[in-house]
Parts: sequence; structure tokens; C-alpha cells
Amino acid sequence: MTKTIGILVGSLRKDSYNKIVAKQFAELLPEGFDAKFIKIDDLPFYNEDLEVEGSVPEAWTRFRKDISEVDGLYFVTPEYNRSIPAALKNALDVGSRPMGSSVWGGKPGLVVTVSPGGPGGFGANHILRQSLVFLDVPTLQQPEAYIGGIMNLVDNDGHIADGTVDFFKLITDKYIEFFNKLTK
Repeated sequence: MTKTIGILVGSLRKDSYNKIVAKQFAELLPEGFDAKFIKIDDLPFYNEDLEVEGSVPEAWTRFRKDISEVDGLYFVTPEYNRSIPAALKNALDVGSRPMGSSVWGGKPGLVVTVSPGGPGGFGANHILRQSLVFLDVPTLQQPEAYIGGIMNLVDNDGHIADGTVDFFKLITDKYIEFFNKLTK
């Protein structure tokens, strides 16, 4: 039976390096796994006042359904001001509500942060992991995926350097091993 990995990209920019990296990770999934990119750019900010029948935004309903239908999760995000982008944080909040109906729980996760800077989004990586602990998303610990200096790893056609793809393959293999242990 095919397993589906939902991919959430924190950057909303059309030509984002994060989207390029996420697509590469999707291509590296082995046989028996499919990738599904989960849309987050249309989610109204979470407001509990909207959490009543007839007022729940359609985008929230679609998003919750999309997350509930996947078996695992990849989070690929830049770092904004030592944290994660607001769109990604909002997606975490929308998926965690209403209280007691979170769609996140138990889905194995992978956190990949991508940055032009040397630390590779270290702050965002760890901030995101804090929320994932609360949301009950067990997350691959090693190898850590801080992708720094990304503009030096991608050519003008959006192809990622071979050595970097090899590192992504190692991460993917470890994630699949982790996923299989958790979902037996």
C-alpha cells in the first residue's frame, strides 16, 4: 500500500529555494511513497471565533482534510527573524484546532531548514521542533537538515549540486527507516 508524505513549505515565494529543495526531497522518495504538497498560503489566520458551524473557512476544512489523509510530514522552511514564517505557524495552529481534533498527531515528521546564511536556519529548525513536540509529531533527529548557503548549491536552472542531493538522499533514507519503525 502506497504511503503519502505531506510536504509543507514555509516560504510562499514562487521561486523559493525552499520549494526547490522540497521538490528534490519529493523526487527522492522511494517506491511505495508519494509526495503531496499541502497548500498553506490561503489559510486565514486562526481565530477561534470562526470555529463554529457555518463560519469555518473552507480553506481550513480543506487543509485539515489534506493533513488527515497523509501518513507522514516534511516541513521545509526558511528562517524569518530567528523563527518560522507566520504562514507555517498559522498552518500548525489551524491543524491543531478545534481543541481535541488535531490532525497532526502521530505522523512522523522531517524538518528541513533552508537559508542563504551559514547556519542554515538553525533557529527556525528548533522553533518548529518545539511546536511539533506539542502537536505529537515525532520528528527525525539525525541527520539534522540545516541547508545553509543555498544560493551556492542551486544552479540557474534550479538543479541542486550532486553532493547536496546525496546528503538529501541520506536524510530521506533515514526518514523512511524512522517512518517504518513508527508505523508498523
